[in-house]
Formats: sequence, structure tokens, C-alpha cells
Amino acid sequence: MTTKPLHNFHIPVMGLAYTIDSPIRVAQYGISSVISIIDDEILEKMKNFYTQKFNLDYFEITTKTEDYRAKRITAYLDMVDDIVNEKFESFKQEVCKNKETLKDFIAMLPNTSDVKNSLQSFINQKSNWGTQIRNFIESNLKPGNIDVNIMTKVDKDNYQKKRQLPVMYNDAHASLRGFANSKLSSSMVLSAGMNPRLYSYMEEFDDFFPDQNGVIKKKIILKVSDFRSAMIQGNFLAKKGLWVSEYRIESGLNCGGHAFATDGMLLGPIMEEFKHKKEELVQSAHTLMINALEQKGKPVVSKPLEMKITVQGGVGTSEEHQFLLSHYTADSVGWGSPFLLVPEATSVDSETRNLLVRSKEEDLYLSTISPLGVPFNTVKGTSNEKLKHEKEAKDKFGSSCPKKLLALSKEFSPEGTCTASKKYQDIKLKELQAEQGTLTVKEFDKRKSEITDKACLCVGLVNSAYMEQNIKIKGEKQGVVICPGPNIAFFDKEVSLSEMVQHIYGNRNILSDNQRPNMFINELKMYIDYLKKEIANSPAIITHSQTKKWNIFKKNIAEGIEYYHKLFDTSSFFTTDGQTLQQQLLENKLLLDAIEIPQVEK
Repeated sequence: MTTKPLHNFHIPVMGLAYTIDSPIRVAQYGISSVISIIDDEILEKMKNFYTQKFNLDYFEITTKTEDYRAKRITAYLDMVDDIVNEKFESFKQEVCKNKETLKDFIAMLPNTSDVKNSLQSFINQKSNWGTQIRNFIESNLKPGNIDVNIMTKVDKDNYQKKRQLPVMYNDAHASLRGFANSKLSSSMVLSAGMNPRLYSYMEEFDDFFPDQNGVIKKKIILKVSDFRSAMIQGNFLAKKGLWVSEYRIESGLNCGGHAFATDGMLLGPIMEEFKHKKEELVQSAHTLMINALEQKGKPVVSKPLEMKITVQGGVGTSEEHQFLLSHYTADSVGWGSPFLLVPEATSVDSETRNLLVRSKEEDLYLSTISPLGVPFNTVKGTSNEKLKHEKEAKDKFGSSCPKKLLALSKEFSPEGTCTASKKYQDIKLKELQAEQGTLTVKEFDKRKSEITDKACLCVGLVNSAYMEQNIKIKGEKQGVVICPGPNIAFFDKEVSLSEMVQHIYGNRNILSDNQRPNMFINELKMYIDYLKKEIANSPAIITHSQTKKWNIFKKNIAEGIEYYHKLFDTSSFFTTDGQTLQQQLLENKLLLDAIEIPQVEK
């Protein structure tokens, strides 16, 4: 069977549950997607839902079970694998006997695909086509990957009867173990930066190491925002005998969910660096990995293993998609937020999906609602926001915090408290009240807002999946939090899976507004706005290190603009709208030049 992926796009993880069952929905078509595995509770409930739907045996794993978090994750992933394989077999049979199904499938394949051309030739055959196509499909088709995501920062210590449990029971550690013990042969996407303790834990599982044939059953994908980070993390893992099979580069700001802004480095220049230095990344890791494997007495691979470079964040047209593949030689392009408008692909309740359909550029914003203290992309008008305002009108603040996945603040308890919880906010508001006499009204309101802005993401990011499948939601009513990237503003209608995939490959256009800015220009504007806000919201007393950071940020944006000037001038992809793009770069350069970096008082 061929190992080459059928598609050159993937569906990244979205929230805690928007892609919770995406493989069950799309993998039979060869489309890879990513499941978040940090919340074991929703995985257990979705396992119950799907065992009923497909008449499978259901064995409940309660919180009283030893190592229940990891065991729930393993059980869910094994079930998803079984369902995907069953659906894939059914799909193959249907394609072999129904030419209309075959035509629909062909329409979803990339135009450059050899598989597409071969399948097309079967359409015109009048006899014996079923047998021939069956043989071809068995050799050339496979389901999309069932990949998983772990946000490395969500690694809370856990306690039992006030006694801290060993590190292996930390949230991210248990999630990793749940994946490692599953029967999946797929990849684990690690996001949100380096967690050395978690990375080291991978050494305990053989599936993360290459076998004697150089095959890795459980591959590692690192989501990164720059080359330096990739080199540091890749070498750290290589010294343990672990290979990074893919670096997934994501725009710092033009993305969904948490936004980890770079120091003003833009996506184009970042991708250019990866393009030219990929071999350096490969050779450095390979040398270190060989030494580590020899020391561990594990099979040693003579040649460097495959290393993919993929990209995601803000792509919205087939032209942008193809440019990323062609110019930067990317192996795949991630399409996230637009798939929130595809009911066949993602788990979103109808009210929230309609909100996204109606949302405009001004409705999408970089918020401060995340308890992690990291900027978080969201949209105005969510049911969570409405419920929060209703509670605040009654002078009630904070969440009951039933899951405690983000209870990471040790300010008031060694067991950790979530900054979105009622417990935490009540204490902080009481402290603020005691200072009220020394603060101006403006200062008081600002600090109060900083405390109460936080939202319960653990509940808000999973409720949509429960609502879509009519699964009962217990506990305090919290509504839905959704985290699309700014790019969703240009997608204004619900579409089928086939329509979205054909849009990606340039065989259909689902965008209503032809004025959508180029993804690089859009990200550039976001970075300039981000710098302006950072300076505007800075404290009264500014340090040398802060001004140094802002100057580097501004310098990197300016260098990015120069890079795009040359790119738009020399690449054939931009011949049609090159003049417009150059003008937009000049306009943004003027906006950047107008930003004054405050001087430190002597």
C-alpha cells in the first residue's frame, strides 16, 4: 500500500472538542484530522455516544478506576480507530459498485493527484471495472490519520485526598500515556511550547522510537512558530533518541485559539527560513538521534527519517494553498476555522455555527478570556459571553470550575486554582475592594476587568459537542466558547465537505467577498495592531528590556515587509494582483513607521 497521503491539506485541532470526532466523520476520504485528548471526561461521554450509535460494547471507565484519565483516552482512541476502519471498508465497497459515489470522491481529490487521474480512467470502462478498481483502491487508498493534540502547558499536578500524585499522573503526562498505550499508528501534535519533563516521559514508550526498519508507530509533531524553537526542541528530543517527524508552523496571530505572537516575525520569512535550513534541521537531529539510540541499545537508522514541514494559519483560497505548497515546498497546509462551517467535519452546535456565519471582521478579536494568560482568538456574541454578562449584572463572578484542567495558579493553594473560577475571582475582587480608596475609578475598573474577563474554557470549549449530539450537560450553565481565527470573517455560509474540499483545490469558490485580503497582508496588519496595543497598554514605568523588545518587534515587521516586497515582485503567483499588494505593503509600512517606541526615562 502507498504511504503517500491522498490530500495535501489537514484539519488541525480546534478547541477541546470541535474536532473531537472529526476522524470518524472524514477519515474514510483520506483526510487527516487532530483530536484534543486533554479532557478525558468528554472522551468518555463521546465513547458512550458512539458505542450506542454503532452498537458496540461499552465499558464505562469511572473516576474511581486506577489511572482513569489515561485509560479513558486509550479506550476512546481505540474505538475511533475501529470505527474509522469499518467506515473505510464500507466506503471502498460503495466506490467499487457505485459510479456516482466514485465521481463524487474524484471531485474531492487534488487536481495534481495521480490517484485522481487513475480513478478517472475507471469511469469510462463499461465492463469488469468493479474488479479492476477494487484492486487499485486496495493498493492506493488508506484512511486519513487519527492524530492527537496535547497542549504541553496543560500539565497540572493532581492530588488524591490532599496527597500529590506522582508526575506521571499530571494531566498532559496521562494524556500522553493514553495515546502511547492505544493501538493507533499516527502522530501526536505537541503545542504551546516546550515541556522538558513531558518530552522526557516519551522515552518510556517504545512506540515513539523507530524499529529495525526505521518505522515509527507513534510519531511526534511539534507545532512551532520559528526555526530557532524548532531546532532547540528537535535536538532536545533527538538526544533522547526521539525523532520529530513533522514541524507544523503556525501563524502567531492569524490562527484560532491561543495566539502565541512571535517577536514580530511574519509567516512568509519564517517559512523561507525553514525552506532553506530544513537540511540543517534534519542532519543535526539525525546525528544526535543515532548516538542516543546506540547508547540505549535500540535499532539504529542509517539514513535520516522523513521530516515534514507543514503550515497553517489564515489560508483561505486555493491560490494561497498552492503557493504555500509550491514556493515553500510545504508538505501539507492546515485548514482550520473554515471547517467550523462544515457540519460533516466538525462538532459545532447550530446556534454557534450560525454565529460564525454572521460574524464580520469587527466581531472577531484577540481576547484576554483565557485562564492561561495567553491572548485568545474568539468572536463576540457567544452564549458563554451572554451568560457571563447576566451573572455580572447580579454581581456574580467566576465559574464553579468543575474540571480544573486550567487550575494552574498556585497563588492560593498548592493544588492550584483556575483564574476563571469563582473561588479565585472572589478572593482577588475582595483584595481589590480593599485598595479601592487608593485607586482612580478608571484604574479600579481596569483591574476589575482583568480579574473577571477570564472564562471557563474547560466547559465552554466542549459544550458545543454535547449540544450537537444532544448529550445532557450537567452542572452550572456556561454556554459555548468558540475560538476561530480571524480568517473565518470571510467565510459566510455553511457548506458541505465536498464544497469545502473543492474550494481548497480550486474547483469551486465558496467565498462571497472578492475583497478578502491576502493572508500575508492580513497577518501583517494584525502584527502592527498588536504592537500598537502593546505600547498603548504598557505600564506607566517602562523598562529598558521592554523598549528593547518593542524595537526588535518593529524591526522584524519592517524586515518582513521588505521580504514581501521582493516576493510579490518576483513570484509568478502574484502577477495578477501584485500592484495592489505592493500598495498595501506601502500603506502598512507607513502605519509601522508612525509607531513611536517610548523612551525610558533617565
